[in-house]
Amino acid sequence: MTLGPPSTPPDPQVRSWPVDDLPALEPDPFLDDVLRDEPITRIALPYGSGHAWLVTRYEDVRFVTSDPRFSREQVVGREVTSMAPQAVASQTAGLQYIDPPRHTRLRRVVARAFTARSMERLRPMAERTAQRMLDAMEKAGPPGDLMEHLHTPFPIAVVCFFLGADEDDWHQWAGNSEALLSKAADGGERHQAARRATRGRVVELLRRRRAEPRDDLAGVLAQAAAAGEITEDEAISLAMAIYVSGGHAVRNNSGSMMYALLTHPEQLEQLHRDPALLPRAVEELYRFVPHRNGVGIPRIATEDVEIGGHLIRKGEVVYNAYVAANRDPEVFPEPDVLDFRREGAAHLAFGHGPHFCLAALMARMEAEVMIKAVLDRLPGVRLAVPADEIEFQREGLIRGPRTLPVTWWPSTDQAGSSRRTRRR
Repeated sequence: MTLGPPSTPPDPQVRSWPVDDLPALEPDPFLDDVLRDEPITRIALPYGSGHAWLVTRYEDVRFVTSDPRFSREQVVGREVTSMAPQAVASQTAGLQYIDPPRHTRLRRVVARAFTARSMERLRPMAERTAQRMLDAMEKAGPPGDLMEHLHTPFPIAVVCFFLGADEDDWHQWAGNSEALLSKAADGGERHQAARRATRGRVVELLRRRRAEPRDDLAGVLAQAAAAGEITEDEAISLAMAIYVSGGHAVRNNSGSMMYALLTHPEQLEQLHRDPALLPRAVEELYRFVPHRNGVGIPRIATEDVEIGGHLIRKGEVVYNAYVAANRDPEVFPEPDVLDFRREGAAHLAFGHGPHFCLAALMARMEAEVMIKAVLDRLPGVRLAVPADEIEFQREGLIRGPRTLPVTWWPSTDQAGSSRRTRRR
């Protein structure tokens, strides 16, 4: 008897994934199920049409995001099943929807602003800003809302300053980032108005930097546009994308990190005892926190590719679930445990491959600055209400608390006295 070549298993059944709002930092049960039972599956999302492959395992996500046979550029102009009724970022200019070599050219320009030295120069400003924002909160006395006083204004202030705006101009930008990342069905008009307002501010920054060159991001982009390395539209789109990720995303991620700390008192106390652990704690928090709902930008297979025994055919749509990959038990033992001493593989919260987030250095720095400022300035900090009463974002792509009410010992003397009593 002659055996033929092994056959490709049948394509998995298409699963409808509504991507509902979830409580607090609860992992998406849909992702938990498919990661366990069918780590390469097919899905239909709330908007668009058709279906797509969904990849959830750590190694498979790394493979798809680094293999040039999966294209983001081919998504442009194509109707695909998607998370939102409109694209968050421009599909005609920018880094998100392009492939090498154009992607390499644009990324090389932006990388000039995101260096270790530039982050070192930015950190003192970030530290002063965090302290100034907590001054008002401390002066008002407990309780206070960390989202209102720190996690919302701080990332906007930092990214606007990094772009080239005046440090105190953050409030003129803040309202637009949430609308840019809304997936609500009625969000189209708000989304377009926010895009127009943000674009206008970016255009003005670039105009100013052509007249008055500086080494901020607007200066780097204006210089590159003047030299013909990038177009004006590319400069605008790049600045807008960095503003959105550097403002709204950091706001929600850092708020979720603080919520995670406040609901894990042993880990919070660990940071009090060993402040040098903070950089490692931030990395573990990025892995642990489900930073987004659903999935992000898809890719299109440019030829037939086999992954995990499944044949993804040329032209088919593929999504990667970074959030699921960060909880892959084959890579992160006891993935639901927040462990600041965790060793091993790096998380994928900033993506992987050519589209790895350029702002990762800045986001890490901001998280460290905010957490340290809260621990230093608000002794005995703790939630002011039960954890299940904290309101989280609804109908957004990025998850995070809307409010984060906390209380603390209102003076240094009281804090010291309370800590001594507690230790007894």
